[in-house]
Amino acid sequence: MTASLEDLPFTEFIQRPTAATGRLASVRALRLRRRDAEDLVVMPAERAEREGEVIDLTARLLVSLLRQEGGPALVQAVLPDVLPWVRFLPPEDIGILATELTETVAASASLGITAPIAQLLIEWKHTAEVHADPELHARLTRPAGEDYGPALPPDGGDE
Repeated sequence: MTASLEDLPFTEFIQRPTAATGRLASVRALRLRRRDAEDLVVMPAERAEREGEVIDLTARLLVSLLRQEGGPALVQAVLPDVLPWVRFLPPEDIGILATELTETVAASASLGITAPIAQLLIEWKHTAEVHADPELHARLTRPAGEDYGPALPPDGGDE
């Protein structure tokens, strides 16, 4: 359900703000592209509030589902439908992902934030990418060679 953002140069937004914000009647949001900084997103406040309510409701529903008998197994079973890249993970990793997702969603919902959930998904997606590429998986899982001993503190650091 990801709606795309309409791209707009930041300078155009600054030069013609009325025309730019008028576009919000027909698009979900505007992505203001900036050359030397992170892009910004502009959307009507009411829409942002509604989307926040939907995210909060979804998180609370998921947390409640996970607390039900059989809930974690159900989440594990549907993960490949929701996140197709999960199919590249070994079965035991799908269980670990389901558990971590359960715990992270519950904790994030209690704080009203989504960043930890997004980070968890990014990390697991990269893990799936490694499993999907046999050559990369072989390079990353083969023995590294000899052990070089404990790492030394960096020069100039406290000892």
